[in-house]
Amino acid sequence: MATADTEIDRRKMTLVVAASSAGTVFEWYDFFIYGSVAPIIAKHFFSAAGETQGYILTLLTFAAGFFARPFGAIVFGRLGDRTGRKRTFLVTITVMGLATFLAGLLPDARAIGLAAPWLLVALRVAQGFAIGGEYGGAAIYVAEHASHERRGAATGWVQLSASIGLILALGIILVVQRAMGDAAFADWGWRIPFLLSAILLGISLWIRLRLDESPLFQRIREEGRLAHAPLREALLEPANLKTILIVLVGILMGQGVVWYLAQFYTLFFLQHVLKLDLAHATAFIMEVTVITLPFYAFFAWLSDRMGRKPLMLAGLLVAALATFPVFRMLTESVNPALAAAAEHSPVTVVTAPAECSLQFNLTGTAKYVTSCDIAKAALTNAGIPYRNDAAPEGSFARVRVGTQDVASQDGRTLNPADLAAAKKDFARRLDVALTAAGYPAKADPAAVDTARTLLLLTILGLAAAALYAPQAAALVELFPTRIRYTALSLPYHVGVGWFGGFLPAAAFAIVAATGNIYAGLWYPVVIAGLGFFVSLLLLPETYKRSIE
Repeated sequence: MATADTEIDRRKMTLVVAASSAGTVFEWYDFFIYGSVAPIIAKHFFSAAGETQGYILTLLTFAAGFFARPFGAIVFGRLGDRTGRKRTFLVTITVMGLATFLAGLLPDARAIGLAAPWLLVALRVAQGFAIGGEYGGAAIYVAEHASHERRGAATGWVQLSASIGLILALGIILVVQRAMGDAAFADWGWRIPFLLSAILLGISLWIRLRLDESPLFQRIREEGRLAHAPLREALLEPANLKTILIVLVGILMGQGVVWYLAQFYTLFFLQHVLKLDLAHATAFIMEVTVITLPFYAFFAWLSDRMGRKPLMLAGLLVAALATFPVFRMLTESVNPALAAAAEHSPVTVVTAPAECSLQFNLTGTAKYVTSCDIAKAALTNAGIPYRNDAAPEGSFARVRVGTQDVASQDGRTLNPADLAAAKKDFARRLDVALTAAGYPAKADPAAVDTARTLLLLTILGLAAAALYAPQAAALVELFPTRIRYTALSLPYHVGVGWFGGFLPAAAFAIVAATGNIYAGLWYPVVIAGLGFFVSLLLLPETYKRSIE
């Protein structure tokens, strides 16, 4: 009889893990679909803003979903703490799935004009709002079913499922793109991965409808110990607020930037900066994800034996120390021609500082018409690193490529047609100078050092795994059952949603403003370093705590 009961318990736990992990797979599937086709989305929805600003607006639309996450955490956190875990994440998975699916049906700007980008923003916000209640519910539901000795290993499957979502997303993109060709994929094929999410939604709902409520939640409900105002209890009781602030600054802000750095910004860097084609860049990220996938399970299992804190500290420290060296070596291994040209024929923008604008246009309405703006926009669009050198006030900008100067024209007095022609002429002359100096238009796949590239990307991937794998168990163990959904979800989605979600847009804007292709890395490095010291000094170890 004991054996039969054990088998029933094992089957039930498998269903609990599968149901909870399905939402995380869905979350990251959507994340990587959107991130991978962001350059294509920019051309369909934000082409009127120009190439650089259109891409930034696409990333900001992406970030709008992350901005909505903490608000979803407040709403769904209260629902989860008041009415139950199961009911709440049935709602969240449904809203998430519909928002992703409808993105594949959305007409672009050519069809419906300005309504298209606004509808895209609305879908991203809805998706982010629902995710605000998804992760906390999944982690809590698994932890509240798991035994004390295997809580880390059990919740580790929720963490691991993020990588499964990545593999699924990138795999579908590769298959669809290769089946229909680059031109058709860029025209309409990019919609197919969004539409295929309907299958994932159906499976997720089918599994979740078979679940029972969490046993710990059932117990406090039967005992009449439910929180009447979970948010107020979480934020106004000093002990709870202190814990929320420690986990926010110590591990969650860091986890947001480290994970997105390793899994998403690397893809952006390979494509947009190093000019590696989408197929090869995507293949690299998929291979690294497959390599690091077992380590999520291993680190989660290890956290049940040596603690959560040492592993999370290791992930933060490696990310803070290795990011700059890794990305510099990536340039040498992926696009050696670019690295050599930048060293032997550096590009310098010589201009009066007053001529230059900060090329970070949130609304897409700013006009970059000075000679400096025209020069820097062309260099940013080409993915060329450059330095800045001051010139006398009143002089027009010029771009020095090695020993050759390319003069930029001031466009403030030109009509729109002449301004467009001037920009095109400057870009053509700049391209001639760059080609003569050895700057490649694209990375040569045959020149890529594959083994070295995989090793470098794996370093960042392992740092993300060490930080992320034990995190769900640690968060559950830090908060009491009656407010756990709210107290866990809110800091998670502030840290991961706001600080992590804005990483791509913020880092790209920093690169566009400075001309330094590595300058955007300061954003994740500083946050990871801060998280390391806060966690080292203030975060308690929790792996031996009871969560009842």
